[in-house]
Amino acid sequence: MPDNEPSPLLEASELVGLLADSDRLRAVSALVLGADDVATVREATGLDARGASRALTRLIDAGLVERSTDGTHLVLLASAFNVAARASAVRAHDAPAEHDDVSRDEARVLRTFVRDGRIVQIPAQHAKRIIVLEWLVQHFEPGERYSERMVNLIIGRVHPDTAALRRYLVDNDFLAREHGEYWRIGGRVPLEDTPTDA
Repeated sequence: MPDNEPSPLLEASELVGLLADSDRLRAVSALVLGADDVATVREATGLDARGASRALTRLIDAGLVERSTDGTHLVLLASAFNVAARASAVRAHDAPAEHDDVSRDEARVLRTFVRDGRIVQIPAQHAKRIIVLEWLVQHFEPGERYSERMVNLIIGRVHPDTAALRRYLVDNDFLAREHGEYWRIGGRVPLEDTPTDA
C-alpha cells in the first residue's frame, strides 16, 4: 500500500463479518443516522437492552465504535469503511494474479474463496464449491496413492475442515477412496504433466 494511504483500522473482510450479524448491522445503521448512546440505539433499532448491549460491545471491541472520553456517547468510526475499501482495492490491483491460469469466471470465484493459497471459506453453492475443489485437487498428484493422514495434511495446509473437504473431493469424483487409501481421479491436469507418446 502506498505510504500516504492510512492503514485500515479493520480489513474489509472483518467489516463484512461484523455487519453479517443483523443486530450489529442495525446498531451501525442507528449510529449512522445519529444515535449516539445505548438508549437512542435501542430506540432506533427496536433491540432489547441485552441485544443492543451485545451488538455495541462487539462493535466497540472490534474498534468500529468508540466511547467518548466520559463514556456517555458512542462514535462510529465511519472512515474505517473508506480506508478498508481503498486498502482492499490497492491490494487487489497490486497483487500478482493468483488465479490467472483459469477462466475469468473461475478466477472470480477463486478470488472470493481462495486467498494467498488458502481457502478462506467453503462455498455453500455447489457450482462455486466445484471450482474450489478443482483448485484443491491440484495439490494431489495423479497416479499417487495417499493415506488418509496424508490427505488431511495436504488439505489442512489450506483449510482446517479437512473432513468436509475430503468428503467433498470424494463425493464429487476428484478423489477415489478404498481401504484407507486415496488417489486422484478428477480435475485438470496441466499439459506439461500429461504423458507424451514416445
